[in-house]
Amino acid sequence: MQALFVGESEGMERQLVQREGIAFAAIQAGAMHGVGLLRAARGALRIAHGAFSAHRILGAYKPDVVLLTGGFVGVPVSMAAWLRRVPSIVYLPDIEPGLALKAMARLATRVATTTEASGAFIPRAKMVVTGYPVREVFVRATREAGRARFGLPAGATVLLVVGGSTGARSINRAVISNIDALLSVAPNPNATHILHVTGNRDWPEIQAAREAFAPDVRERYLALPYLHEEMADAMAAADLVVCRSGASALGELPALGLPAVLVPYPHAWRYQRVNAQYLVDHGAAVLLEDSQLNHPEQGLVRTVASLLGDPARLSAMREASGRLAAGAKDGARRIAEVIWQIGSAQAGRRSAGNAPPLRPDSIRPH
Repeated sequence: MQALFVGESEGMERQLVQREGIAFAAIQAGAMHGVGLLRAARGALRIAHGAFSAHRILGAYKPDVVLLTGGFVGVPVSMAAWLRRVPSIVYLPDIEPGLALKAMARLATRVATTTEASGAFIPRAKMVVTGYPVREVFVRATREAGRARFGLPAGATVLLVVGGSTGARSINRAVISNIDALLSVAPNPNATHILHVTGNRDWPEIQAAREAFAPDVRERYLALPYLHEEMADAMAAADLVVCRSGASALGELPALGLPAVLVPYPHAWRYQRVNAQYLVDHGAAVLLEDSQLNHPEQGLVRTVASLLGDPARLSAMREASGRLAAGAKDGARRIAEVIWQIGSAQAGRRSAGNAPPLRPDSIRPH
């Protein structure tokens, strides 16, 4: 099977895709929701241009099936696939689809979802629950290996804080401003360690703040700008994580049975809040409002302290998180099976109609 990844010309996915040795073709796209009238108009023009480009790309590549997921860059590809009568599969990583995914789902042959809860938003006739496609490294990660990688003591209480690939500034600053208190929340304060993945945007600020800390604080506070494959080890090493509630929280946290304090991003569509509430309702996480991070009674320090100071509750959350992953650690395989089923049927129809074969070399990757 050959694959071509179609992404936005100005997106961050190009580098990640090409690093994996997958051919990449660029098109234009733009957001049309929650961005203001002028940017929405510009986004509509970019989507129209992208649809023309995607139509040309699909005509040259002649795929048997198209896999789509979140983001407005998928909309022009979805439109082109529909016009060229190529079946498409949409993977919905979050529980509730945003505007772009709703548009793609209308034209899709199947919609693969992370959980059954998406049935409230997706036609049941199209929906198939596959689970979240966690990377294999998350399945192999262990607590012992994770702690060894980052030099964390085997008996330490480890709090992992994740700011995302670019950074969650409010979370990052709440950690820095409350570092002494956070390092003292566990039953044995001297055994508390913090592993802080800041994101690249805030790294200079966090690095400078860490250099100003007392030596004993720096010894138990490890800050890093970004992790890729190593993120699985960081999560496996932790007793508790503080992070946003993007789609990966639905797959990666349960895969490792990791309890979480989830802080939904407040300036976007409500999908992060819906994701967080799902994990909260299943007993695997607690929700903390972004605006409450520094609240003296209900903020980050008190929330973390209440969990790390209650081993029984933390253990129950860990078990609840693990139950969500039961039977769902093979999400990637299940999605691949849907792709193969629909793609093989399309290839058979083409063969019966003497359609031209796939020509993966007919389009030059950008």
